Amino acid sequence: MITASRSSQLGATTLLTIVILALAWFVGFASRLFAIVRFESIIHEFDPWFNYRATHHMVQHGFYKFLNWFDERAWYPLGRIVGGTVYPGLMVTSGLIHWILDSLNFHVHIREVCVFLAPTFSGLTAIATYLLTKELWSPGAGLFAACFIAISPGYTSRSVAGSYDNEGIAIFALQFTYYLWVKSLKTGSIMWASLCALSYFYMVSAWGGYVFIINLIPLHALALIVMGRYSSRLFVSYTSFYCLATILSMQVPFVGFQPVRTSEHMPAFGVFGLLQIVALMHYARNRITRQQFMTLFVGGLTILGGLAVVVYFALVWGGYVAPFSGRFYSLWDTGYAKIHIPIIASVSEHQPTTWVSFFFDLHITAAVFPVGLWYCIKKVNDERVFIILYAVSAVYFAGVMVRLMLTLTPAVCVLAGIGFSYTFEKYLKDEETKERSSSQSTNTKDEKLYDKAAKNVKSRNAADGEETAVSGNVRTVISIILVIFLLMFVVHATYVTSNAYSHPSVVLQSSTSNGDRIIMDDFREAYHWLRENTADDARIMSWWDYGYQIAGMANRTTLVDNNTWNNSHIALVGKAMSSNESAAYEIMTELDVDYILVIFGGVIGYSGDDINKFLWMVRIAQGEHPKDIREENYFTASGEYSTGAGASETMLNCLMYKMSYYRFGETRVGYNQAGGFDRTRGYVIGKKDITLEYIEEAYTTENWLVRIYKRKKLPNRPTVKEATIPIKGKKAAQGKNKKGVIRTAKA
Repeated sequence: MITASRSSQLGATTLLTIVILALAWFVGFASRLFAIVRFESIIHEFDPWFNYRATHHMVQHGFYKFLNWFDERAWYPLGRIVGGTVYPGLMVTSGLIHWILDSLNFHVHIREVCVFLAPTFSGLTAIATYLLTKELWSPGAGLFAACFIAISPGYTSRSVAGSYDNEGIAIFALQFTYYLWVKSLKTGSIMWASLCALSYFYMVSAWGGYVFIINLIPLHALALIVMGRYSSRLFVSYTSFYCLATILSMQVPFVGFQPVRTSEHMPAFGVFGLLQIVALMHYARNRITRQQFMTLFVGGLTILGGLAVVVYFALVWGGYVAPFSGRFYSLWDTGYAKIHIPIIASVSEHQPTTWVSFFFDLHITAAVFPVGLWYCIKKVNDERVFIILYAVSAVYFAGVMVRLMLTLTPAVCVLAGIGFSYTFEKYLKDEETKERSSSQSTNTKDEKLYDKAAKNVKSRNAADGEETAVSGNVRTVISIILVIFLLMFVVHATYVTSNAYSHPSVVLQSSTSNGDRIIMDDFREAYHWLRENTADDARIMSWWDYGYQIAGMANRTTLVDNNTWNNSHIALVGKAMSSNESAAYEIMTELDVDYILVIFGGVIGYSGDDINKFLWMVRIAQGEHPKDIREENYFTASGEYSTGAGASETMLNCLMYKMSYYRFGETRVGYNQAGGFDRTRGYVIGKKDITLEYIEEAYTTENWLVRIYKRKKLPNRPTVKEATIPIKGKKAAQGKNKKGVIRTAKA
């Protein structure tokens, strides 16, 4: 009878768990469709356009031709070898889903697969988070964590419909790899460690953030060794994982030999070597005396550690191992990138995170996750050391860079789930159930522990005293408050997802005073014009932000794009934008530029235009061409950055200023505004009568958001007027200050 009731209870619990996870998947998927409902099925942002273009090429031509694809429309005149410069996991995943649907006679365009891929994977991420939290704490905490991450704005920002980026599938791979690592550590099984390595391989193929995994797992192993928690389970799991993971990751063309030739991967190898030494010490402990063991341990560890450091620096000095990259240093010194690598600092995602962003993306979970962290510290074990290290490191990195908020969100959801689950379990558990379970456990142990009964009862009463000290009314009030917090989190997450993260960057939305919605489709209007009105081999110069969109929607050749692999080429484009018209024309002629595209938001008040980005163009150009471009020349006399009345002559005459404000001085953006009033900057421009000599306006969109100019084809040599020719007829100079006539020779 008891067995039947337990099996029935287990079945009900399993069914309830499946239903909750299915609902979390559905809610997470549905909450990411606001952009589709309000606009249309379209790819968002900038990087997703290259991912979609690459996926479309792979589906049309096959995987191997995709790996060998040389993209001649990118980085003119250099081009780009796509297969060796991209993480193919995203494209392969979409292509595989498209192939399966086609095999089942569900014929869907590859664009639709790309649009809905990230919302679909959000459900898998919720399940992976449930499995991870279940291994760390309990199934109840896992359900809380799964529900949190399904709608958390910090994760939704990178996984809405149309956001076809690597992070859409990478967070699932991240959580699932962590789950398999914890599972392999708890069991000491080679099978689980091998599955962890396979999941890590998928993560490597999907996102460059895999470096976070290959450093966090070794950090966990190192922490367990330092804490005296070494075990054979740790040795088997980490050794198996590291060997397989390193070999598998090297199969990704873009990664290649980086796992054994870059400094970012060396800590994992160092922990692997340390683990072999520790295992050897444990093997020798029972076979030699204590004095011999201490001599061997201290001396051997010191010698081998010093030798490892010397060998590492020798390999770096010899060029066999690459030193730490600038992106690594920018994580520890927030001012490093601005000084040494301005192209990294110019990206808004690489700026330090504000406190408002933490609350905006995490809401109540940001306040509760320290509670879960404290519970894990209070009841620490091998696997909970991992989530503690994950949380602490992710909090630091998320504070340094806004983009890394994405890696913090899963840890926050896990620990917030633990915090809510343990608190609810403590405050909602029935008193009669507690007493009944307590009495049953006492009765079953009375015969075996009769000599310790008094001590057990005393300790049990002392432990229960903390809980019974809180009255039932207080428990009820606290529980209601927590439920209100959870409801507030749902409302906040839905609001943020709907209003902040569901607007495609290629389509802008505004509203009138009556509340009517206005759609500004200038980006696609301009790209369509380029596609229909320019030659197929036309070369478009723009800032690198728009390279992927031009190649994806206009299908035209670009000079630079969002890959940003060649800083010198980007600096040359920045120099052209920062120079005067004649100097810029020489650069554009050398690069065979046909059209120039700029983004201008002065009419509609769009703050993400090129004028606001222009200072970064100057800084990047100055890094490569310090003699020609100086940042201080573009400031006013008082040291401010302005395009108004006090703007410097260098600023007023540069190509970017002329292309942005050409004919703008004649325009009135409002009834009470003077001509040339810039809505984005909030003042009248400094120079209204702008004339163009080397370029001409080709197209300006309806709201002036995108402006396209054509480079003029000047003649090879200037035309010499007839009146300026010094010699005409038969007259010629003879001698000094004398004139004569050329006589013909007589026969």
